[in-house]
Order: sequence, then C-alpha cells, then structure tokens
Amino acid sequence: MEAIDLRSDTVTQPSAPMRAAMAQAPVGDDQYGEDPSVNALQSRLAAMLGKEAALFVPSGTMANQIALKVLTSPGDEVVVGEESHIVWHEAGAASANAGVQFSVVGRGGTFRAEDLDRAFKPRDHIVFPATALVAIENTHNRGGGVVFPQADVGAICETARSLQVRTYLDGARLFNAAAAAGVSLAELAAPFDLVSVALSKGLGCPVGSVLAGGTEPIARARRFRRMFGGAMRQAGILAAAGLYALDNNLERLRDDHANAKLIADRLAPLRGLELDLATVQTNIVIFHLGAGAPDAQAFVQAAKEQGVLLSAFGPRTVRATTHLDVTAAQCMRAADTLTRLAKAW
Repeated sequence: MEAIDLRSDTVTQPSAPMRAAMAQAPVGDDQYGEDPSVNALQSRLAAMLGKEAALFVPSGTMANQIALKVLTSPGDEVVVGEESHIVWHEAGAASANAGVQFSVVGRGGTFRAEDLDRAFKPRDHIVFPATALVAIENTHNRGGGVVFPQADVGAICETARSLQVRTYLDGARLFNAAAAAGVSLAELAAPFDLVSVALSKGLGCPVGSVLAGGTEPIARARRFRRMFGGAMRQAGILAAAGLYALDNNLERLRDDHANAKLIADRLAPLRGLELDLATVQTNIVIFHLGAGAPDAQAFVQAAKEQGVLLSAFGPRTVRATTHLDVTAAQCMRAADTLTRLAKAW
C-alpha cells in the first residue's frame, strides 16, 4: 500500500488538469515583463490581497528574504514571534543576505502590540540595533498552524506605524488562515507594507510564491529577486499552475483542516503524547512526545515502517500536515497507525 505522506503540504503532485493548464500556458520572457501568464497571476493576487502590485518568485523563503532586503538595512533588528519560519527554516539567510538580527517575542508564534512596544529600540540609540521591521507569520507553522488573531494584527501594525517600524506578513499559508477565519485575503493583508503567499503549499502547485505591496517596494523587490538569482524567463508554465489553483483549490482547503482535526482528536487523549487541540486550527498537527516515549526520530521511523510519513520537528516534537493529496479515509488510517504505535510504548 502506498505511504500516506503527512510530512508537509509541499509534497503534493500537480493534478492532471493542473499539468494541462501548465502545458497550454501562453508564455513570454518575464525579465522583459512579457509573460502573460505571470502578469495575470501577479495582477490577480495583487487584487486578492488588496495591494497595488505583486511579484512572482520561486519560493516562500525567497519572498521572505526579498522582503527583508526591501524593508530593512544591515544592522537593523526585526521583531518576530517565537519559532518563526524566517528565523528557524531559512538556513541563516537573513543574516547573510540582509544583515539583520531578530528579537523574538510572545509565545507559540503569536504576540501582541505591547510585546512590540517593549521590544522596540529607537534608531538614534548609540548602542542598540534599530528596530526597523515587525514580521508576522500567519498561519504559524511551528505554532501548529494557528491563525494569528486579526485584532492583534491590527493593533501590532498600528503600534508599528506609530514607532515608524515597517510591517511584513509571511503569509505562506495565508490561504489557510483566510479559510479558517472566514475572511478575505485582502482583510488579512491590509495592515502590512508587504505580504507574501505560497502557491506550493495548500494550493498544490509545484513551485512558487508571490510577494505583494505598493508599486515602489515591489519595483525594488524585482531588483532583489534578480540579485538573489530568482529571475525567471518563460515562467508562465509555473504561473499557470497558480492560476489553476486559484480557480480550483481554494474552497477545498477546509477539507484539509477537517482532516487535521480528525487526526488531532484521535491523538490528543493518548498517554505519552502532548497535543494542544486549541492550536489545530488549520492543516497542521504538532505533538510532543513525553517521558517514556521514543524520541521524534524514532517515532517518525516507526511510523514510516507502518506506511505513514511524518516530520521530526525537534528532539521530541513531531508534525503531521494534511493536504489535497490525502483523503479523510487515509487520515483516519494514519491516525489508527499512530494510535497503535503510541499504545505500544
């Protein structure tokens, strides 16, 4: 039986209709702004996010790194939530590319306006690094896919403006946040100077993210995309997947959320597992292995031998992520397998 792959929502395969859309895409040279499929994707997502302009880039990590270059200067400080992707999962790129350092606030990936206010350091201080940017991740990956409360988002961004601090939304899974919260992408993105969304996660595309904001910062972002080696030519083949996904894969995101809840509800009561059901708001389930349980690598290996693929997210932390290539029946089977493993300790 084929393995049930819950390692990430990036493991999805493009469907046959998506592949057909890619094969038939009209293309041109995007470096000259002449790829009609790329231009259509950028225009459509700029409108959906309520921004003036957008830029198609190869990955969410590149989108984050470009945003740092646009919104900060070397030596600046960026305020982020605990265990943010931009800190934990980008190979130290922020220090190498933008020359910034981070100030971590809050718990579980979320924080509040008073946390930013306490962390803020003025630009004219002779010792401290200047706080130039606050970055919010929504949904928050290592926080278990939690949706960042929009009331807190608004207050944080209002505080940032009063402190002359720029704002960035790492919205790699913003489509999931919008589906879970029942609000538009534009509402979630409105308070921010720049926002990114990933197409290669919940929407099932093989490649790509989009960075959106004002016309001037996106023009600067285009130059940094080139600097980072992310400029593409006939990229419409990839952008067409995004256009197909926006037409066909948005409404079904709630299915992924229901499947994640199905798994979490089965695992939460088990002895030796620590799982906060309040964090299971979208398509990510994170649980911790207690005393007497195997470590994460051993648990993941045992699950793999039983046909369920998971990610070890720390020495005793495991992540399961639902997506469009796993069904409710498969998630139920995966939950059965993980339950058997846990009960065998």
